[in-house]
Amino acid sequence: MANEQHGMELSGILIETECASPGMMVRDVFLECGRAKVHALPYRDEKGRLCGRVTLKNIMKLACLPEYMVELAPLLGQRLSCVEHAEDKVRQVLCETVDDYVLELSETIASDAPLIRALATMEKNDTSYIFVVDDGVYRGIVTIQGIAARMSEYAVCVGDKGDR
Repeated sequence: MANEQHGMELSGILIETECASPGMMVRDVFLECGRAKVHALPYRDEKGRLCGRVTLKNIMKLACLPEYMVELAPLLGQRLSCVEHAEDKVRQVLCETVDDYVLELSETIASDAPLIRALATMEKNDTSYIFVVDDGVYRGIVTIQGIAARMSEYAVCVGDKGDR
C-alpha cells in the first residue's frame, strides 16, 4: 500500500530536477531528463527567474525533423537514407545551447495542491507533466506516469493474489 504519509499528495511523487539556464548545452538537458526520467525541464533566465521550459520533444522536432519528414511520416520506410550525416547532425545539436529551444512557461502548481488538481491542470494544458513551484521557488516536476503509479498503489482488485 502507498506510503500513508504522502497519500495522494504531490510531495509523494515529486521528481527533483535541475533547471535549464542560458548557455546550457542540449546534451546537458538530455542527460538531466534521462537521469530524472522526465521529458521537460523548467528554464531560468539570467536573473534566476523561471520564465520558460525546455522539452525533449521540441528540441528533437526543431533540430532533427525537417517539416517534410513529419508530413510524410506514414510513407517513411525502414531505412532513412534521406537523412545524410545523421550522426554529425546529432553531435552538432547536442553541442548547441538550449536558448533557441525555450518555450513559454506552462501553468505551474504549488506543492500543497491535491494530486487531482495536478491531473486536471495537465489535462487542461494538454500535457503529461507539471512543474511544482512554491512562491517562485522550483521544487520539481510531477508526471502523469507518477500519478498513475501512485494511484495504482491504492487498488486491490478482485483476482489479485492474496485477495480471497
